[in-house]
Amino acid sequence: MTKPVGLLTLQGDYAKHRQAFRALGRETFDVRRPAELDQVSCLVIPGGESTTLTRLMDRGGLREPLRQFAATHPVMGTCAGLIMLAGQLEGENRADYGVEPLGLLDCTVVRNGYGRQIDSFTYSLDINGLDGSAAPFPAVFIRAPRIVSVGPKTEVLARHQGEAVIIRQGLLLGMAFHPELTADPRIHQAFLDLLPG
Repeated sequence: MTKPVGLLTLQGDYAKHRQAFRALGRETFDVRRPAELDQVSCLVIPGGESTTLTRLMDRGGLREPLRQFAATHPVMGTCAGLIMLAGQLEGENRADYGVEPLGLLDCTVVRNGYGRQIDSFTYSLDINGLDGSAAPFPAVFIRAPRIVSVGPKTEVLARHQGEAVIIRQGLLLGMAFHPELTADPRIHQAFLDLLPG
């Protein structure tokens, strides 16, 4: 029996991810404690507030278990989830903002790099390797982080005005936008496709 998709439900927009996976016929399971990672086949770290995610992750003893899980399972980070997966933050440190990424994706990001809530926008992205990619994906950017550099281990799957906005490194998928806020299921399906046959 296939294990459900894990949703890190500490804080953020996990309910919309749940809806997206259920529309694809996949059940989800809420992950708040390290032991619950054993119940899932993959994990989504949703958008939300990266300072709050850092605090709750550390309070729950999840940091090292998440790193170990990500070494062998697909993990997708959207918006603040991308910040948590990132290798490092530019121009910030834990003392300034209380954000400490997991250091898993070979990239550098800037929090709120696309501006404040009022600067939110939707952009039609051409995404490499996405089924039906002849049709652009309607990417929703809300207080989005900016990917300012990627390392040699990281593949850029889509760009906005020349800058990477969705990246992949092995089983890790990170994006600056919110795929769960559209009716387009292709990114969630692409994430499920990372699971072994």
